[in-house]
Amino acid sequence: MRKFLIVLMVILALALFAKQKIVLNSYASDPAPKKALAELVKMFEEKYPDYEVVVNTFAHEDFKTLLRTWLNSPDAPDVVTWFAGERMRYFASKGLLEPLDDIFTDKSFDSYFPAAFKSSCEYEGKIYFLPQSWYWWGVYYRKSVFEKYGLKTPKTWEEFLKVCEILKNNGITPIAIGTKYLWTAAGWFDYLNMRINGLEFHKKLTAGEIPYTDPRVKKIFDYWKVLVEKGYFLENHPSYSWQEAASFLFRGEAGMYLMGQFIKDVAPEEVKNDLDFFRFPIIDEKVGLYEDTPIDGFMIPAKAKRKEAAKFFLKFIASKEAQEFYAKSLGRLAANKNVPAPDAHAEKGLKMILASDGVMQFYDRDTNPEMATVGMNGFVEFMVYPNNIDKILENLEKARKRIFKK
Repeated sequence: MRKFLIVLMVILALALFAKQKIVLNSYASDPAPKKALAELVKMFEEKYPDYEVVVNTFAHEDFKTLLRTWLNSPDAPDVVTWFAGERMRYFASKGLLEPLDDIFTDKSFDSYFPAAFKSSCEYEGKIYFLPQSWYWWGVYYRKSVFEKYGLKTPKTWEEFLKVCEILKNNGITPIAIGTKYLWTAAGWFDYLNMRINGLEFHKKLTAGEIPYTDPRVKKIFDYWKVLVEKGYFLENHPSYSWQEAASFLFRGEAGMYLMGQFIKDVAPEEVKNDLDFFRFPIIDEKVGLYEDTPIDGFMIPAKAKRKEAAKFFLKFIASKEAQEFYAKSLGRLAANKNVPAPDAHAEKGLKMILASDGVMQFYDRDTNPEMATVGMNGFVEFMVYPNNIDKILENLEKARKRIFKK
C-alpha cells in the first residue's frame, strides 16, 4: 500500500510539473525566418516556463501540400503557419479551423491590428487567422548595377522597357524570375492587371466574376508578351526556384526581380545594403496605383488537441513585444499596428503602401485555391509558349466556369 501511495505521489508530482506542450508546424524553412521563429518561441518559453513549443519545419512547397492532410487528421498540430485571405477562408469554409475570437476577450481585434486587416482574417463574422507580419512587393535591384550603367529607377512602362534594353545590351539579364513553383509568375499577372485594368477589375476576376477570355484580360498578356519575346526574363526560369533565381540578381548577372520584401531573407550579407526597390511602373496614368501586400500568420486546426494552450501562444504572438521582435529580425512590417517600421527599408515600403490607392493579397491568396493552381500553370506556360495564349485563356475560362459555377 505504501509503495502504491509513493508511486501515485510521484505520478501526481510529474503531472503537476509537466509542461503544456504545443505542436507548431511551420513553413519558415529559409534560414532567416526559421531562426527568427525559433528565437520567438524561446522568448515565449522563457516568459511562460509552463509551456513547451515543439516546432516542426517543412519546405515551403511541401507544407502547402501537407497542410490539407494535417487539418483533416485526428492528430492535427496545435498551430500552423499560413496566409490570410482566400487561402485561410477556404479551410474555414470546410470547418477545418478553430475560431480565434476568444483570444481578444480583453481587447478587440482592432486594438491589436489595423481594421483593414479584419476582412482578410475572418470568415462569416469569426476570426480564424492571427496576423503576424505583412510586406510589400516591389521591383528589387542592385543599386551598384544601376549606378554602373547610369540607370534611374523607372516610373513608367516606357522607362522600364528602356532600362531592360540597356541591361540586355550590356550582357545582363534584365529580369530574374524562377517559376519552378509557379507563384512568382502570378506576381506579374497581378501587377500588370492592376496597372492596366485597376483594382476593382482584379477583385472581380479573382472572385470568378469575369471571364478569362475577356479582352481586358488578353490585354494583360499583350504587355507581358513584349517582355517575353524580347528575352528580358531569365532563361530556363521553370528550372529555378525563386531563391535560385535570386542568386542571379545577387551576383549582378540579372538587373531586377519583381518580388516580396522577403527576398532580403536569402540575400548574402554583403549584398543586403546594395538591394533596393521601386514601385511597379505606371502603365496607364488614369488607373490608380495598387499593390500586393500579403499577410502571414497562424491558424489553429479545428482538430487540434491543445486548443487553449495554442490560443495562449497566439495571444503572445499578437503582442507588441513578439511582433516587434519578429519585425526587427526580418525587416518585415509587423501586423500589430503599435509597432513602428523596423528600419529605413521597411519605412520606405510602408510609405509606398500608404501612398497607394488600394491593395490586394496575392493572386493565389485572393482566388479559389484550385483556380489559383490552374491560373499559375497557365501563366508559366504563357511565359514559355507565348503564342499559346488564346488556348491558355480558353482553358482558364473552362476552369473558372467549373470552379465558380458562374
